[in-house]
Amino acid sequence: MPQGERRVDDVTLIRAAQQGDRAAFEELVRHYDQAVLRLALHLTGSEHEAQDVYQDAFLKAYRNLGSFRFECSFYTWIYRIVTNLCLDHLRKKQVRKEDSPVITDADGETFNLLDQVADDRSGADPERDLMRRELGKMINAALGKLTPRERMVFEMKHYQGLKLRTIGEMLNTTEETAKNTLFRATQKLRVALAVAR
Repeated sequence: MPQGERRVDDVTLIRAAQQGDRAAFEELVRHYDQAVLRLALHLTGSEHEAQDVYQDAFLKAYRNLGSFRFECSFYTWIYRIVTNLCLDHLRKKQVRKEDSPVITDADGETFNLLDQVADDRSGADPERDLMRRELGKMINAALGKLTPRERMVFEMKHYQGLKLRTIGEMLNTTEETAKNTLFRATQKLRVALAVAR
């Protein structure tokens, strides 16, 4: 469906859902469920946690739909809810110091960086496997040095391919602030990776 038509359709569905039409809200969920799950998976790095965020996001959207004022698209609004839930999740995780080596690549595939070296074939190259494992540890440690907001902006830009203006809207800030956050995150990663070598 073209974006313009989706916008009009969303407005109709939102208005109906605000009047108590559950089927209209369920249709909105169907429109965005895959995108929301994909974003949550990218930002949390865990399928289980992404499912929790997904459920919490739509529950929060349902509870707050009455206050939706059409100042932005439903897409931006639901993404803002997801990013805020993920930020909360990352902050809690940082407090617990549970840094997972699970990352998500550009295609949405998740993998454990430390498991990438398991190769029992007769032609396996142990030196290359060790280098890959060490690089994975270095990247994970570098990402762990970022604040939750820096990590989120970095991942939304580089893993999700979102524009800085969109990231700013989703984080309820300006494009310039998102750009500065991305710059700081990139600088920290460069320093962390340079020191680790």
